[in-house]
Amino acid sequence: MGRSIISISSGTSEMTDREADTKARWTRRGLLTATAAAGAGALAAPAIAQGSETLEWKMVTSWPKNLPGPGVTAQRIADQVGLMSGGRFTIRLYAAGELVPALGVFDAVSAGTAQMAHTASFFWQGKVPASVFFTAIPFGLLPHEHIAWIERGGGQELWEELYAPFGLKPVMAGNTGVQMGGWYKSELRDLSSLKGLKIRMPGLGGEVMRRLGATPVGLPPGELFQALQSGVLDATEFLGPWSDRAMGFHKVAKNYYTPGFHEPNGTGEALFNVEALNTLPEEFRAIVLEACRAENGRALAESDWENAGSLQLLQEEDGVTVRPYPADILSALREATAVVLAEFAEKDALGGRIYESHKAAKDRLAPWSDVAMRRFMAARDAAG
Repeated sequence: MGRSIISISSGTSEMTDREADTKARWTRRGLLTATAAAGAGALAAPAIAQGSETLEWKMVTSWPKNLPGPGVTAQRIADQVGLMSGGRFTIRLYAAGELVPALGVFDAVSAGTAQMAHTASFFWQGKVPASVFFTAIPFGLLPHEHIAWIERGGGQELWEELYAPFGLKPVMAGNTGVQMGGWYKSELRDLSSLKGLKIRMPGLGGEVMRRLGATPVGLPPGELFQALQSGVLDATEFLGPWSDRAMGFHKVAKNYYTPGFHEPNGTGEALFNVEALNTLPEEFRAIVLEACRAENGRALAESDWENAGSLQLLQEEDGVTVRPYPADILSALREATAVVLAEFAEKDALGGRIYESHKAAKDRLAPWSDVAMRRFMAARDAAG
């Protein structure tokens, strides 16, 4: 693992009594170990500058700058850290491609090029197959169910175990809510419409589509519009109406499918370099973790509100037709999902434990969601 890069303000050559006390305090916390760390070639612990006591981190993201949804979330986390610390702890955000590529943030934080990232776990399916469970899996947990699994059902501990070999700590950091099924240039008539279809759909949803004859194409978010426009893609999914409209997909594809079987949840992932996180002052560590946690509720509320408004604009102003997946396609998707998940569970021990934990959470939570939510919504709709 490489060094964690931490920017430090320069101090003065002479210390006041207050500065001497400050230095002693940080010394007791084990933060003035730069000399020892350099000698050992280890990840440097953060030093706090004399007088100013400020610290700056780098956050790399997988999103275009200020992209509605996850891009906004990432910037808001950085802003909240600065606000809650009174400007003593700041995070400089680098959008996709500014410091590292969109899909290079996992390795960048692992190596210490940046102290943290904002991304989505299913991007790492090729490197860490079980990572997909911590964003969403087909016909899986809804946002409130996913949060319950992570917070109360053992999901967080399994997530950390999965990423431990890479020196990373993951946490939930925002949520874009229930996703749409995607944008298709041509209407889907029946199951045969998927044969040879070039579609961008990450995670296990892409593998399910492949089993039904489609051709999944892996691309980062910033390349999707051009690929759809040029014909590299026949279809793409991304998030919900708010983010999708900002990406401009409606300009080249008018068929917007539902439900988002592949992503019933949209958890954002914050990645931390473990050594950098552990050497933070306790106050700063609490601030950055709580900023991520608070963003889960804030971002989900924002996404629900903005998705509702954007869906209306797409239909009324942009000429988009919202279509349900044909019944035979949905049936085939469910059947293929069962096969893909069963195969996945047998690949390795940890992946199998994650699958079983996720399944147990679904089995526990789904009946309550049915009683509390689905039946209420049916009654609400009947009431007009």
